[in-house]
Amino acid sequence: PVETGRGFVLHTADFETPENSINISDDLCLSTTMDVLKSIADGHGPSHALLALGYCGWEPGQLEDEIGDNGWLTTPASSDLIFSTPMDKRYTQALKYAGIDIAFLSSTAGHA
Repeated sequence: PVETGRGFVLHTADFETPENSINISDDLCLSTTMDVLKSIADGHGPSHALLALGYCGWEPGQLEDEIGDNGWLTTPASSDLIFSTPMDKRYTQALKYAGIDIAFLSSTAGHA
C-alpha cells in the first residue's frame, strides 16, 4: 500500500455521520475518521463493520479506465457478502453474484 498508516471502515448504514461518512449504497457507508472507531469501542457504532488498513491511489480517471478495459471484476455491493459470508468463501460468492461459475475459469491465459 502507498499509505500503510491510513485506514477505512466499511460499515452498515445504521451508523452515519454526514460530515465523515460516504454512502456507497442503501445499506453501506465508508468512513475514514476516528469517530467510527471510537463509537465501535464505546458500543455505539454500526452493527457491522470491516476495517481496512492501507491505501493505494490512482491517477484521475485511471481506475475508471481500468474498469472500462475489464481490468477489474465488479459486482453490486452486498452487505451480506461483506459481513455475513466467511472470508474463505467470499471470492466464490462474489463470482456467483457476478453470474460466473468458478468451474469455468482457467488459471492460464490464451491467445487468439
